[in-house]
Amino acid sequence: MTTATPGRRRRADAERSIARIVSAARESLSRDPGASIDDIAKAAGVGRMTLYGHFRNRAELVEAALSDALRAGEEVLSAVDLGGDAREALTRLLESSWSLVAESTALLAAAQGTLPDGRVRQLHAAPAERVEDLLRRGQDQGVFRTDLPMSWLVSVIQHVLHGAAEENWAGRLRPEETAGIVVATVQSILAVPQAC
Repeated sequence: MTTATPGRRRRADAERSIARIVSAARESLSRDPGASIDDIAKAAGVGRMTLYGHFRNRAELVEAALSDALRAGEEVLSAVDLGGDAREALTRLLESSWSLVAESTALLAAAQGTLPDGRVRQLHAAPAERVEDLLRRGQDQGVFRTDLPMSWLVSVIQHVLHGAAEENWAGRLRPEETAGIVVATVQSILAVPQAC
């Protein structure tokens, strides 16, 4: 019979502690973007010293929480069928993306208020690349406009998603109608302009 060495056991305990802290940070910051280190430590069931043993400051913890949310979202989005007609694929992607953005609006607000300029955009690089690839395919199919810069189109889609999440959060859009509104808005923005 083999037994775990003390070093391995300590490492496993540390990994569980980190996972618990990150999970508590995601939940706490999703409810309140201004949640403090004390709030998060309490939600994780650990002391401040334990939390600071894994994360040097609030910014590191917020980034870990956002990265964890993006990782979970990547699992969902990578399963979306992006084949076939680009407009239909975009609808499927937006419907899946909308639910993820809605869940993490407050977490994103915490990240934007805590992380250095540009870091949130860096963390969103993989989802943005997926959208860009799909838009290029739609342009090749002749169904998406080509007269505006790609970086602008991707940015507009991200802003529409986040704007819809904020409207939903504020109660100005009903959750059951928001995905359809997001899809209609983005599809109209991307439509090939009609010649006059």
